[in-house]
Amino acid sequence: MKLSMVMSTRGRTDEVLHFIDALAALEPGGFELIIVDQNPDGRVRKACSALEPGFPLQVIASPMSKGLSRGRNLGLAKASGEILCFPDDDCTYPPELIAKVLQCFEATGADIVCGRAAAPDGRSINGRFEARAQRVDLQNVFTTQIEWVVFFRRRVFEAIGGYDDAIGVGADTPWQSCEGPELTIRALRGGFSAWYDPEIFAHHPELDTRNPDDAMKDKGRRYARGMGHVLRKHGYGWAYKARYLIRPIGGAGLSLLQGKLNRAAYYLNVALGRAEGYAGRCLGGGAARKARAVVES
Repeated sequence: MKLSMVMSTRGRTDEVLHFIDALAALEPGGFELIIVDQNPDGRVRKACSALEPGFPLQVIASPMSKGLSRGRNLGLAKASGEILCFPDDDCTYPPELIAKVLQCFEATGADIVCGRAAAPDGRSINGRFEARAQRVDLQNVFTTQIEWVVFFRRRVFEAIGGYDDAIGVGADTPWQSCEGPELTIRALRGGFSAWYDPEIFAHHPELDTRNPDDAMKDKGRRYARGMGHVLRKHGYGWAYKARYLIRPIGGAGLSLLQGKLNRAAYYLNVALGRAEGYAGRCLGGGAARKARAVVES
C-alpha cells in the first residue's frame, strides 16, 4: 500500500528539512511527501527546490491560506496514496513507524490506525494516552490519538470529507486544537473503525507543562478551547465533559499544595479553555488574569 504524507507548515524550515532527512531511513518506493508551504515568502519551497530526497516530494505554495486544517485539506487533494497521514512540521517519524502502521492495518482490518507522541526514551508526552492497544470509540477518542500519528484509509476521506477548516492551529476561530479527534469522531459515526496501539509512536518536542511560562499557559487555554468546542459540536453531555473539567481543576489544586504556582495557573487555564469551548464563547483575558491573581495571592 502506498502512503501519502501531507504536511502543512508555516514559520518553520529547519524542522521540515530534518523530517525529510529522517525519511531517508525508510524503504523507498512506498510513500510520498506533500508539503503545503503557507509561508508568505515561500521559504520551504525554496529550501526544498535543490533537494534530491530519493522519494516523491511535492511542495505546494499556498501563502494566502491560513490554518493547519486548511493546509492539510489542500495537500490531501494532491495525495495519491491508499493510506494518508498528516505529520506536524516539527515532528519526526522513526524508521520502523510505517512498517508497524501497515502491519496494524492488515492485522486489525481497521480504517484508521492511531498512535501516540513519545520522547526518545519511549515515554508518552504532550497528552494522556491509553496504556494498552484497543479499539477507538466515542468514549476514548481523546486518549487514543494525536493528530500527527493517525493514519487513514483513503475511503474515509472519500466518505466524510476532510478536516474542519474552523478547527486547529491557525484557524480563524478560537478553536485551536482537536481537529484530529473531530475528524475521527465523524468517521466513527459514519461507520468506520479505528484502532489504537501504543507501540505506534512518533517524536515531537516536549511541551513544558511542569514549569510553564506565560506562552505555555496561553497555549494551554487556546488548545483546551478546541477540545471543548469539539465536545459541544458532537453533542457530548455534561457528564463526559465534567471528566475533562475536574482533572485540570484537581491538577491545579494539587499544584497549589505543592507550591507550584505556574503549574496551577496552567491547569486553571486548561479548565477555563475547555469551559469556553463547550460554552461556545470566550471570556476574554480578564478571566485568565483573575485566575492567575487567585493562584498567586
